[in-house]
Amino acid sequence: MFSRVRSQQGLTAVGLTLLGYGVMILSGVLGLPVPYAVAALVVISGELALATRYAETGELLRKAGLGLVFRRLVRDLSVVLLVVSTVRPGVAGTVAVLLLPAGLWTVAVGSTVLTRVLDGRAATPALTRNLDLGAARRLPVPPAWARHLAGLRLPLLNVLLVPAAVVAAATGRIAPVVVTALVTLAAGVVTAAVLALAALRGRGTAPGVLPAVHDWLARERPEVALYFAGPAKDVYQANMWLAPVEATGRRAVVLLRAPDAFRELADTRLPVICVPAGVDFMNLDLGSIRVALYAANVGANIHLLREPGVKHVFVGHGDSDKQASVNPYSKVYDEVWVAGPAGRERYARAGVGVLDRDIVEIGRPQLGGVHTFGTAAADHVFTVLYAPTWEGWLDDDPYHTSLVLMGERIVSGLLAAGDLRLIYKPHPLTGTRSRKARAAHERIAARVRAAGGRTDPTSLDGTAHLVVTGRTPALFDCFNVTDLLVSDVSSVVSDFVQSERPYVVANPAGLPEDEFRRTFPTARAAYLLSVDCGELPKVLAVTRAGDDPMTGERRELKEYLLGPAGSNPMDRFRDEIGRLCG
Repeated sequence: MFSRVRSQQGLTAVGLTLLGYGVMILSGVLGLPVPYAVAALVVISGELALATRYAETGELLRKAGLGLVFRRLVRDLSVVLLVVSTVRPGVAGTVAVLLLPAGLWTVAVGSTVLTRVLDGRAATPALTRNLDLGAARRLPVPPAWARHLAGLRLPLLNVLLVPAAVVAAATGRIAPVVVTALVTLAAGVVTAAVLALAALRGRGTAPGVLPAVHDWLARERPEVALYFAGPAKDVYQANMWLAPVEATGRRAVVLLRAPDAFRELADTRLPVICVPAGVDFMNLDLGSIRVALYAANVGANIHLLREPGVKHVFVGHGDSDKQASVNPYSKVYDEVWVAGPAGRERYARAGVGVLDRDIVEIGRPQLGGVHTFGTAAADHVFTVLYAPTWEGWLDDDPYHTSLVLMGERIVSGLLAAGDLRLIYKPHPLTGTRSRKARAAHERIAARVRAAGGRTDPTSLDGTAHLVVTGRTPALFDCFNVTDLLVSDVSSVVSDFVQSERPYVVANPAGLPEDEFRRTFPTARAAYLLSVDCGELPKVLAVTRAGDDPMTGERRELKEYLLGPAGSNPMDRFRDEIGRLCG
């Protein structure tokens, strides 16, 4: 519904903009400055809307042969028509009015060409962070103002000449048009000169970053690679492994494939290399790499999997009872690392071709900072974390998340209970596939705000309700201030068990309790919540009182999900990396 309304609004904006262009041309021919000015305002408003709110709809104009360049030419023609038809400047004046826009367009096109030359020269097939590449990156870059003014993207000609034409028509003089055009032309000439100088200075510079990356790999010889080929929206999957890989103390590198993921990657001291093109990536000399860690199953993994001298290990981005945790793709790796016995048994039950001898239990090294006790803050208020998973890929699975069927009821029940603090932290991918999930999320966030909650706080301090959708505060930071978790069948539950504190798992499908716990072992020590959320008041009462009958079961489940008590998962992770590095 939302998408359809937005599409209709975009088409309306297109229609009004085209109508404005028509009126500008007609007013120019007839010499009517007032209608011309009104139409110009309509066109400017329409172009702003198409550039910001309705970019997808505006693309229809380009496909119909009415792209931005064509529309700017129409505006320029309308300027000439208006001035000539109203002022009647004579032969010399007419020539001036015609030649000045022509000169401006010549400079604008030339600036655009120069900008593209510079962009092509500076464009690199590799992006890097925390690498010393010497002089390879010292390419001439023109000032920001020159890049903004260059080309057709900032049409000073149109912005300044259209009102000048109206003034000229109203006063009967062509001076406003001539002066405005000369000033604009001067600015364009200066811009073009700066760009040309930058282009000339670029001659003979180093060929770019990629050769320097080759040199760095040959010099530093990293032995561990964290590989991630997904987009920015999934980069949290790689972020969770940055600290453990850094803590191994090995020569390591992060290998990415998507520029947007490179920009969104969390802060790290590890060297980071992003090579988008498959051919460029496969030509890297990765002969020193001994272990490659994969955080996600994506097709572009093949570009590293083809390296025969590397031990390829799937570490994933969290153990859960969801089908994604036993993807048949996993059998392409040399080893699959899971947190505890639950992960091993999950693959055995699934029968997807992953051999038991290739499964290694390492615990969850990310959980070292999750406390197994509550916060000691003096002003601590009983805190409930609602962290639903996302809607998943399958259209026919309405029970993947509790958000759509139960989310608002859960949040309303918690807010109505009083004397508690609610932290709402949805999955990073929430709403990316389902409009219903996105709408439910927005309504929940609005409800929390209406109850005095803060949105995207920088810290978890205080007692106010919170909506946490950004990278920080991190999920594990939320764990450390949480007394009770409400979540779905997901890795959030498995990780929270580290804290040994009570948790609730939503049962939106209404499965019988025994069947639910048997199907989803992570819920063995959980309180279950049906669609009507009728169990919520009792769960709150029991857990607030501290008389929690599930405590012993959670401790047993913790070893099943995360490995033996007393073992340090970071040490296990480090040891397994060392084993494969030899």
